[in-house]
Amino acid sequence: MLISESIPSKLDALDEFIPRLLMKFKAASLDDEDIFTLQLCLEEALVNAIKHGNKMNADLSVAVTIQLDTHEVVMTIKDKGEGFDHASLPNPTQKDNLSKLSGRGVFLIKSLMDRVEYFDQGSGIRMVKQLKKGGHT
Repeated sequence: MLISESIPSKLDALDEFIPRLLMKFKAASLDDEDIFTLQLCLEEALVNAIKHGNKMNADLSVAVTIQLDTHEVVMTIKDKGEGFDHASLPNPTQKDNLSKLSGRGVFLIKSLMDRVEYFDQGSGIRMVKQLKKGGHT
């Protein structure tokens, strides 16, 4: 299954997109734990793209591509922002950073996905999750 969409840079656009996508994951017989992980990481990446990448500019969009096969899901999110240096984000689990609010979403994505790659100076992210139970396409 291939999903390719452009989402407006408005947080309320996720209220329609995410549930529709979850229905497709369920129809593909994905494991509930995989669906939860995919939803959480996708929401984090999309919120970051909308808020930090496109700076909530409703005239800009976020490109979303999701490739689902029997063994893995590859989700690619690309905003129109200048990007960022993901390696410079502080580790939110270190004592000095526990009260800081930034960087938690990126840390969560890196912790839950099997592979995370940034491209275009950080304005794009590719997340790969190996499926526990093979879905069908």
